[in-house]
Amino acid sequence: MHARAVMAISGGYTGARRNRKATQTWQTGGNSPDADILPDLALLRERSRDLVRNAPIAGGAVGTVVQNVIGTGLSLQSRPDHKALGMSEDEASEWAATTEREFRLWSESVDCDITRTQNFYGLQDLAFRAALESGDVFALLLFAKPNTRTPYRLRVQVLEADRVANPSGKRDNEGQLAGGIEFAPTGEPLAYHFLKHHPGAILSAAKQETVRIAAFGARTGRRNVIHLFDRTRPGQSRGVPFLAPVIEPLKQLDRYTEAEVSAAVVSSLFTVFVKTENGNGLASDAGTTVTSAEAGEEVRLGSGAILDLMPGEDVTFANPSRPNTAFDVFTLAVLRQIGAALGLPFEVLVKHFTSSYSASRAAMLDAFRFFRGRRSFVGAGFCDPVYSAWMEEAVSIGRIVAPGFFGDPVLRAAYLRTEWIGDSPGHVDPMKEVQASQMLVDGGFSSRQIETMRLIGRPWEEVHEQQVRERQRRAADGLISPPDAPVQEDPPPDPDEEAA
Repeated sequence: MHARAVMAISGGYTGARRNRKATQTWQTGGNSPDADILPDLALLRERSRDLVRNAPIAGGAVGTVVQNVIGTGLSLQSRPDHKALGMSEDEASEWAATTEREFRLWSESVDCDITRTQNFYGLQDLAFRAALESGDVFALLLFAKPNTRTPYRLRVQVLEADRVANPSGKRDNEGQLAGGIEFAPTGEPLAYHFLKHHPGAILSAAKQETVRIAAFGARTGRRNVIHLFDRTRPGQSRGVPFLAPVIEPLKQLDRYTEAEVSAAVVSSLFTVFVKTENGNGLASDAGTTVTSAEAGEEVRLGSGAILDLMPGEDVTFANPSRPNTAFDVFTLAVLRQIGAALGLPFEVLVKHFTSSYSASRAAMLDAFRFFRGRRSFVGAGFCDPVYSAWMEEAVSIGRIVAPGFFGDPVLRAAYLRTEWIGDSPGHVDPMKEVQASQMLVDGGFSSRQIETMRLIGRPWEEVHEQQVRERQRRAADGLISPPDAPVQEDPPPDPDEEAA
């Protein structure tokens, strides 16, 4: 009974005991998300960006994620709910094709960017990369003056995380103002405070003014600001850099690598040491010491050279033990832990595919699950809000016909159903991948649309239509038989020839 009472007071988890040597010096705090994040966020951003710029592994990790998640850009695939809209499948397909064509008119032009330097796919890359490096990123949905290059006035302005900060003289107050964002009692963002200039700009003033921008329009409820960040705790106001959990290991590994490289370079300069009794170096024939500086030339070792030594002289060859044979083993062990923390398989993190086909494929599949989740994150957090704002303008100016779009929320959601398609994940063994996809389709476990998207990252309809055009063209040029040509069967064998 005494033991049970003690356990009831102290708890049943050894990880929470304070009287064990392993946990006596482990100090923790039960802070809120903002109390844990906001005081350290500025320094985390600075160190994360420095690692991406100067540490090969850090820059490679961020580059690998961006390349596999965004790649050449996430393309719009409109998927309207034809049943809710009262359309047939053909009508919905035609409406989707028109919408995608109109969206390409806007998204493939640099006029979609307020700076007129990138198209929408470049903005995806910029926003996602900034979110990884800084923890979060902001985008303003603005309207520019009309021009003759595009019928749309919507513009996207991507702003770095440092531009959102509390107004001068105001401190964080959870529930009202945190990290430059105003919140309602329910946790809904009400407004964002943007600095007029980047706080790290060369000519930025000590005290900067902020501009308050409402999160949503007061009359229409239209979204004005996109805040892209990975929310990992309830009540979290700002995002944390992707490299935050491994900043210290990455920096230590970078220092260790630099030290090993420097040691190897210095060691390569040591060749031969000459030991003499008087310390005067190699003696000349006349008994006088001649140094390389006095002779005006450098003493070198030659192939098969024979050097006569005087009594008391000896030659020692340096053995600096560099490169360090344990360097690679230790570095790979640390990289495995870094990859586990970042969600990247070790093989993908260091581009090391020397194992078997099964092991390499398992690593790529595991990595692609992570990349697919990040694609959904970018699609829902960045692409969908931009597409919704574009659709509002397209319908309002009559470029897209969508009855009931502004009046019925159900119809609006039916029109806005989308998929954002990225590049295919690639293949370890293309023949095995294609054969497996064919078996899935033939067995009824998958469809051509799903497998075409998985193998090459393109819609099946687009591939099918292109195949039809190519086959018709090849038939017209006489390279293959026309599709409606009768099949010529071989004549029956002659009985006399068979007997012969």
